[in-house]
Amino acid sequence: MLEVFLTEEHKKFRHEVQELVKSIPRQLILDMDADKIEFPHEFVREAGKRKLLGIRFPKKYGGRDLKWVDELIEVGEVMKLGVPFTCLVSVTSIVGEGLNVFGTEAQKEKYLKPLIAGTQWAGEALTEPRGGSDFFGATTVARKKGNHYYLTGQKRFVVGSEGADFFLVFAVTNPGAGRDSLSAFIVERDMGVEVKHVYGLMGSRGTGTGRLVFRDVPVPEENLVGKENEGAKVFYKLMVPERLLSGGVAGSRAILELVARYANKRKAFGQTIRNFEGVSFRIADCITKLDAVSALAYAVAKTIDDGVGTAGYQRRLVSEAKKLATQTHWEVVNDAMQILGGIGYTNVYPVERALREARLAMIWTGSSEIMNLIIQHEYYKEILAKGIEGRDVEGDVPLSEAELAEERIYESEPIAAAP
Repeated sequence: MLEVFLTEEHKKFRHEVQELVKSIPRQLILDMDADKIEFPHEFVREAGKRKLLGIRFPKKYGGRDLKWVDELIEVGEVMKLGVPFTCLVSVTSIVGEGLNVFGTEAQKEKYLKPLIAGTQWAGEALTEPRGGSDFFGATTVARKKGNHYYLTGQKRFVVGSEGADFFLVFAVTNPGAGRDSLSAFIVERDMGVEVKHVYGLMGSRGTGTGRLVFRDVPVPEENLVGKENEGAKVFYKLMVPERLLSGGVAGSRAILELVARYANKRKAFGQTIRNFEGVSFRIADCITKLDAVSALAYAVAKTIDDGVGTAGYQRRLVSEAKKLATQTHWEVVNDAMQILGGIGYTNVYPVERALREARLAMIWTGSSEIMNLIIQHEYYKEILAKGIEGRDVEGDVPLSEAELAEERIYESEPIAAAP
């Protein structure tokens, strides 16, 4: 986060998060990356003990009543540990958002409180084997019988499939109704959830990411989150933390600082390699892009904190921040490896691990392509709805109205044949 945006309270909070990040043993990071740990319960417990989970939620549930800007600061610092840790903090915010906004008081007491305290962990079950971007094409169904819903289907790429105590699951309750077809449920692991497969990942390991199977799993009706057939409302609300929190770039900055220090010490051809434009210009490009991401991410967080604009406008900005931040992180880590050269491809530096983790960020929680789809869709809606504000620059050309009428052709028409 750029210093100009931070108040003294922000800086104090950032210091709290930095203390948590510094306290995490290096061996935990290495063991997670080596798949020796399926789920880092100790990290979740420690973060909860320090009141660094669910910081935006009300104090009466264990939160701190903080803002999106604060959470962006937190996630950026946690990213220095790696993407898996960022994911763990984010999932608390994502599932917690659904419970805080749509949950009943009983649900908040039973699930939100321990989630924020770090004594229980939640998984978010959206994606299915048939695909993730086509969310409303889900095939997992929930049939109502008496005072229970019975869930049948599968969910894939669930962080915490091993490790989570309960899951926020989306299932079809109104087939064929499009966006009104889904409902959201809290499903406890011991209700009959099966872990069918834990994936071997390229990076971002150690969070028990796997596939869940539901075979007529009985879920009490009081575990319905929000109203029946209104799962879309829950889903859209979750997409704000899920995507905005990708905008924390302190982890990217840490990698860039590492390689800048390296370039300041590493010598070739009788001088430090920072003196070569091929190196120094890469670093200049990287820090420029990271500063741009920081500015955009802060602006988006502040927009949501202050309730500025329509839901569509906020959705566009969140998508822009997610796309730009994740692509920039990937580019920065790639450039860092290029500057390090061959040694960057080894485990002598943490850059190779960061590279493997960075690749996921452009896919999960909405791919860059889906972000583009949302951005252009919402932008067209905005400009076509509001008309032209201020000066109409389209008329600033040296042609008459008659000439413009002939030349500005938006749909071709056949030329009439000569008589």
